[in-house]
Amino acid sequence: MKPGEPPITATTQESGGPVAPERAALHLEHADLAFELLPASYQLKGTATLTLRTAAPLSQLLIDLDKNYLVSAITLDGRPLRPSEWSNPQGRLTIKLPRPLRAGQRAIVQITYGGTPHVAVRAPWDDGIVWAKTPDGKPWIATTSEGYGCDLVWPCLDFPRGEPDTVDLHITVPAGLKAPGPGTLVGMDTLADGRTTWHWKARSPNPYSIALQVAPYETLTGIYQSRFGNKIPMGYWYIPGRAKKAAGLFAEFAPTMDFYEEVIGPYPWYDEKVAVAETPHLGMEHQTINAYGNNYKKTPSGFDEIFQHELGHEWFGNQMSAGNWDDYWLHEGYAQYMQPLYGRWREGEARYATMMDEFRMQIQNLAPIVSGRIMTEEEVYEESKGGPGQDIYVKGAWVLHTLRNLIGDAKFFDATRLLVYGRTDPKPGNFQPRFASTGDYIGYVNQVTGKDMNWFFDVYLKQAALPALTLSAKGNSLTLRWVVPGDKPFPMPLEVSIDGKVQLVQMPGGTATIQVPDGAHVIADPASRILKRSKQVEDYQNYQFRRN
Repeated sequence: MKPGEPPITATTQESGGPVAPERAALHLEHADLAFELLPASYQLKGTATLTLRTAAPLSQLLIDLDKNYLVSAITLDGRPLRPSEWSNPQGRLTIKLPRPLRAGQRAIVQITYGGTPHVAVRAPWDDGIVWAKTPDGKPWIATTSEGYGCDLVWPCLDFPRGEPDTVDLHITVPAGLKAPGPGTLVGMDTLADGRTTWHWKARSPNPYSIALQVAPYETLTGIYQSRFGNKIPMGYWYIPGRAKKAAGLFAEFAPTMDFYEEVIGPYPWYDEKVAVAETPHLGMEHQTINAYGNNYKKTPSGFDEIFQHELGHEWFGNQMSAGNWDDYWLHEGYAQYMQPLYGRWREGEARYATMMDEFRMQIQNLAPIVSGRIMTEEEVYEESKGGPGQDIYVKGAWVLHTLRNLIGDAKFFDATRLLVYGRTDPKPGNFQPRFASTGDYIGYVNQVTGKDMNWFFDVYLKQAALPALTLSAKGNSLTLRWVVPGDKPFPMPLEVSIDGKVQLVQMPGGTATIQVPDGAHVIADPASRILKRSKQVEDYQNYQFRRN
């Protein structure tokens, strides 16, 4: 199969965005998903049994599913429907109900389907299935669906709040292949012809976290002793022939978990596992079985940044999920910021500063991080469609860096725990997976500081341009002024070094005047604690653009 084939419709390619009331009314209580992968013919067969509850009266069910799959049968509460009672011309499966559902009523829908899944052009940035081969020529298969949505793989509710409460996965693969999945392994059955069926049970996965990762894997296993007293299974499913490199990555699991548990709080899936599967694409936050394809790349940071970033999504993305793609900077900005914070935890301030400087060079400021609208995934992640793109990662990290330096570590991490867990004292068993928004986060920051911090987020999240700092001297007086597009309030205090002595200058109106001795050497923001416009960064970016 060629990348990009078979083509998908605009409906299937769109994930999230405004959700019609009859779709938003549905809540997926349970999904029982049976998959069979047929790599010899590039086929996927599936049976999805969905337990749905509606919050409003409905005369039809709208389920997202790529129309490249042929739906061969549907039952409703055990009763077979006639083919005339469903249709799927554009990738939104419409099921006519024999009798309308009342508000609060539950329906169990079983959908049998199969066909040729869309082949990813460049996973994980362009989604679909990857039919690859291991170095010795055996099938190596993976799916990604964060961008285009879960309907590339299974009949689902393809918007962030469409996640099921619980999932059972039954993945049948050819003899010799293994199928790691999310959650807990219930069992593995070997069929008469050598095929195996792997049964996994998980709670509250993101719709795009339900993925297929299949290969003739070898495994490394261990137990993580949590600082909260519990023991968590660890596993790495890797491609044969890479045992030494795999052992090196597996050795990073426990210390990285130590960092997250110390700095943020308990691993959210403490009752399941922490695991990774090696994939023929770069990586993705597939809950409790993260995809990893970084090829064991070494960086000056001394740790595998893809592994560490994707593990961070267990807190920022899987435990705390944004209900609107417009708020996905809470996923990506936080996961990105965890990288220099981990460098700081391991080695100190120099490593942190080096990594933050690398991020600073990548900030583009082409669009606001938050638009205030209900967005699709592509409207956020793709600059060509007017989105902030990579700024939700690197600019998001710098916004958090600035906030931490402004309010201090204690308040910053309290606000972070409120975002992730809904409380500042999380322990295994006293929190549940949750949705959150940018508005919620601003409220948490206001709560922990006891101040109205909206001015901070208005400038950094809701407009693209950065604040600029101007300095003007007259005699021994030095006037500092923040220049903000739209003249928005920006009372950001500023450290100033005068002949090596640092003082904090309050700027309640966005400006302040200080006295400076004759001939003194002055540096504003000497520790780079504040995200602000920088001419040298812009000159460097322009230079790099011309070179390339």
